[in-house]
Amino acid sequence: MFKKSIFSILFTFVLFFQGCNEKKSSQTQEINDIISTKEYVLTDLNAAQYKIKRISDGFTLENATTKVIIFDIFATWCPPCQASASHLSSLQKKYKNDLVIIGVTIEDDISNAKLQEFSKNYDATYTLVNSPQNRELVDAIAASLKLGDRFPIPLMAMYKDGKLVNHYVGAVLEEFVESDIKKALGR
Repeated sequence: MFKKSIFSILFTFVLFFQGCNEKKSSQTQEINDIISTKEYVLTDLNAAQYKIKRISDGFTLENATTKVIIFDIFATWCPPCQASASHLSSLQKKYKNDLVIIGVTIEDDISNAKLQEFSKNYDATYTLVNSPQNRELVDAIAASLKLGDRFPIPLMAMYKDGKLVNHYVGAVLEEFVESDIKKALGR
């Protein structure tokens, strides 16, 4: 009887501490999720704001959770970036209800007039953002893709439901990007 009592007490003691340990583990996971979630607020040339959240290892755009999101990381002086602009505009028009393309310049302190000139000269009719947080978002995307601090441009990263679909470094054919858009949309 004494052995059963000691065994019962010991068993209860182990269960109590195991339960506390699981609670602490779930709290730690919640804290890690909060820390890993970062929000970027970017402003386009018409002063509209776009809220982008980093979740786990992907990115989402507020109010566009069912859409494919492409971040086009570019510079106005970059010839491959200039050539890509009309192709991205074509895709934006073709998939206007299912796709959001956001052009994020890597140029610090660029004027909106310079971006508008780029948009006009290279038919970039998709969203171009010019915000202090551009560089932070670009760095976060490059880090998530494990590209390091110095990476070639243009760099495009495609996400659906906060998960990476594919990324492209350098100039890429419009058909390749469209193929991945179709896959992401289940078509």
